[in-house]
Amino acid sequence: MSSKVYSTGSAILASHPSVGSRTKDHQPSGAECLPLPEANAEAIDFLSSLHEEELQMLFFSETLAMVSDTGEPQGELTIEVQRGKYQEKLGMLTYCLFVHASSRGFLDKMLCGNSLLGYLSEKLELMEQHSQDFIKEVKTGVTSFPWSSIKGFISEAANLVLLRVMAWRRMVPSNARFLTLDTEGKLCYLTYQNLGFQTIQVDHQQAEVFIVEQTVHSEEGIPMSCQYYLLSDGHLAKRIQVGSPGCCIITKMPILREEDEIEPRPVFEKKPLVWEEDMELYSKFLDRKEELRLGHASYLRQHPEAHALISDFLLFLLLRQPEDVVTFAAEFFGPFDPWRPSSPALGSSHRPNPFRSLEPEGDARSGAA
Repeated sequence: MSSKVYSTGSAILASHPSVGSRTKDHQPSGAECLPLPEANAEAIDFLSSLHEEELQMLFFSETLAMVSDTGEPQGELTIEVQRGKYQEKLGMLTYCLFVHASSRGFLDKMLCGNSLLGYLSEKLELMEQHSQDFIKEVKTGVTSFPWSSIKGFISEAANLVLLRVMAWRRMVPSNARFLTLDTEGKLCYLTYQNLGFQTIQVDHQQAEVFIVEQTVHSEEGIPMSCQYYLLSDGHLAKRIQVGSPGCCIITKMPILREEDEIEPRPVFEKKPLVWEEDMELYSKFLDRKEELRLGHASYLRQHPEAHALISDFLLFLLLRQPEDVVTFAAEFFGPFDPWRPSSPALGSSHRPNPFRSLEPEGDARSGAA
């Protein structure tokens, strides 16, 4: 028996199994045209609160033994959650959560088992899921649901991840009502209930477990419940199908994973730095001072014109003693600029020429005539 559930972008398609030779594709009747169930806000908000750092702590595999109600071994259950890649229809690869679960054992001395492969987004939205059971003579029917109606949908693969999240948080969302598919492939409600904590024996050790009961509320059949006994890091210690003989139990205590505690960054108080009293800093200061002095002296020796130019400037500055030293310096060094238009040198410090005629210019010209 095999089934497939996947997203088409606009709808969820569920290919569900049915046993028998006269099974036809599922056709909705008048009673089935009723409004589809919807997840409530508590369920949607809980899924929206998931974040990447939290999900990374849930990547591990585990194996449980399947035993009968008398304690006889019947097989084993393996669950693995890892980070994977999913290829979309256009060929693009996106990161996802990859879930693989399988069980194999004997029922009434007959080999049986199932396998589950699921691809999920970081918000546990379904990308694609395949499941297969060991049952003969199978025909399948297909039921589709519009994408807008399955917000808060929890597939079988998403359920395994969601239980680990609840174990890490040590809580179940209050009054949350999710959506899932029942055994007939019909959309129905899914709820989780906190049954508290309990101490159990695991591999000669006492371990505290967080018990969560999952219930699928099928509209046509009786509710189906399953109890999960979860260790602090999400490992499954025990699973009981209510009303079914036998259970799955862990046989070896795993090394529990703990979330790394981020220590606060140390705060160092700023202290006044008196570098003159620091032998190392003061020694570096003296070395650098001497290095600069020698460098400046070497440059002046290599360029004697610089020394002469500065001496001329200081000489003219002291002789003229201008009020605006900056303008005087600009006019003094300006003629050395080849791109500057010519102008009278040192115009700002010009004083009356003692040899210039004191007569008005017009009188001087007439006298000359």
